[in-house]
Amino acid sequence: MELGIIGLGRMGRIVARRAIEGGHDVVAYDVDYEAVGAVANDGAEPAESIPDLVDRLGPDTRVWLMVPAGEPVDAALEDLEGHLDGDDIVVDGGNSHFEDSVRRAEATEAAYLDCGTSGGPAGAELGFSLMVGGPEWAYEELEPVFDAVATGPDGHARMGPAGAGHYVKMVHNGVEYALMQAYGEGFELLHEGRYDLDLEAVARTWNNGAVIRSWLLELCEEAFREEGSDLGDVADHVTGGSTGTWTVQEALEQEVPLPLIYAALAERFGSRTTGDAADEPGEGRFSRRLANRLRYGFGRHEVARR
Repeated sequence: MELGIIGLGRMGRIVARRAIEGGHDVVAYDVDYEAVGAVANDGAEPAESIPDLVDRLGPDTRVWLMVPAGEPVDAALEDLEGHLDGDDIVVDGGNSHFEDSVRRAEATEAAYLDCGTSGGPAGAELGFSLMVGGPEWAYEELEPVFDAVATGPDGHARMGPAGAGHYVKMVHNGVEYALMQAYGEGFELLHEGRYDLDLEAVARTWNNGAVIRSWLLELCEEAFREEGSDLGDVADHVTGGSTGTWTVQEALEQEVPLPLIYAALAERFGSRTTGDAADEPGEGRFSRRLANRLRYGFGRHEVARR
């Protein structure tokens, strides 16, 4: 299948590379010419602009957007306007708000698939988890591409109509916040408690057969191995939070109690006004420092340091 990819940052490059390795023909564009060149070295056909990208694709145009959420998505769609019809398909693989995805699906002539994407840079090797919303026929048409980009056929599914994919990804991120908070608090007690513990050994042991084993726990082990049981100079400052905020806002609208997710979100916000974030003395909360380091582990987000 011919696939156009717009946006070649960390995640976009992985989408392109896995699609190519899956036997698909990729035409790629980004405002960063070096990023285009890097993907061209992997076998993609470079494009000079969004209209040029569409011209290089066949009559049934399939385009995957991997640009930051918000205005960049609308800008890309504006550039695509007039080049697509009802037989074409656009995938938004970023972290868009689900209501924006519903709006875009209604306004875009092509079939619009909102695709929540999880897996971070590790997806380069393992593949992503893809949560897709939009027309069923468009999802089925792109299943071979989803098979290649995801961990395989079990790594993606159509969640429902427009907006459902990004809705499920939003809640996924809320759950992620709460899990990170739970691990952080547990390891904080171990760190501050009555025994002098090797936290890398604890995480490794828990990850081999224990009920709470997970990829996040593997990343805890990695953090303690690379930073030490005291997490070295990792700061008490946790960035991010938009998808967690959306999750809590939706819970309020639906009158569904989410105390754990709300508390985890509040801890993130609190980290920006206390401890290291406010240049006060002391190391800050260990749980927040671990969350800071975990964000590097799964998303290669920059680690704030003291």
